[in-house]
Amino acid sequence: MTDLTRFNGVFTALVTPFTDAGTIDWDAYDRLIDRQLEAGIAGLVPVGTTGEAATLDEDEALSVIAHTVKRAGNSAYVLAGTGSNVTKKTVAATKRATDAGAHGVLLITPYYNKPTQEGLVAHFSAVAEATPLDVMLYSVPGRTGVAIAPETAATLARAHRNIVAIKEAGGDPARVTALRAACGSDFVVHCGDDGLALPFFALGAIGLTSVLSNYMPSEVVALYRAWAEGRREDALALHERLAPLASAMFVESSPSPVKRALALEGVMSDRVRLPLVPLSPAGEAHLRRAISQANLLPARPAA
Repeated sequence: MTDLTRFNGVFTALVTPFTDAGTIDWDAYDRLIDRQLEAGIAGLVPVGTTGEAATLDEDEALSVIAHTVKRAGNSAYVLAGTGSNVTKKTVAATKRATDAGAHGVLLITPYYNKPTQEGLVAHFSAVAEATPLDVMLYSVPGRTGVAIAPETAATLARAHRNIVAIKEAGGDPARVTALRAACGSDFVVHCGDDGLALPFFALGAIGLTSVLSNYMPSEVVALYRAWAEGRREDALALHERLAPLASAMFVESSPSPVKRALALEGVMSDRVRLPLVPLSPAGEAHLRRAISQANLLPARPAA
């Protein structure tokens, strides 16, 4: 069995902070990364969906990945988001991330095109052949319109030694069992939904790629460690405390809610790039109630 313990634990799907002028706010990004490392986050995921990858140009994406690698040093695994809906562009982005020092790449299913499973095999194979890095597939049909079938993941894992993992974000814990049955128990499954971390862990997932950990890294790490150490009641208590806030992170399109939560703490601006817009007053009121339930901030009306 291959040692894939490097994927154990919580990986943070990092947001990309922006200045009021719309450029990347590197000071805020450093504050964000340092919070993660201090909390014991195992992995950092720059330029993913939460990082607004679709609105970053090629140079910005590469800069964010390279900056993350440098800031993290040897303290965290860097899993760079390099996927797109164009295979040629995905291969090129993956090669750039490889040269920038990333440890692995996260490849979302091509969106809008809605390829068949045969098309997914061809797409992911082309990318895997272009890099020696770990490849984590990313199935999130709510964003892309297509899921990676367990049999497709198995075909890819058999054909390419570096395709070793999948981030499963389809909202169905039963997928963990189906993926393990098709791919084997040494194929890594990462939970892609904060609110489903515990059932995913119970079914065999070894890690969580988290949005919530941008805001509450220590608490999300504590939940994982409680589970890993067999403290089931502690893990359940943390899950129940965090569940309303995990849900609130998607009260409107992500990452607007988590950026607003970070803005409330003064970590960064809540600016997002069009076509996303900042959290609405109604969304912020919902977010504040969830924060209050987690005993982190007194409830008060949205400004």
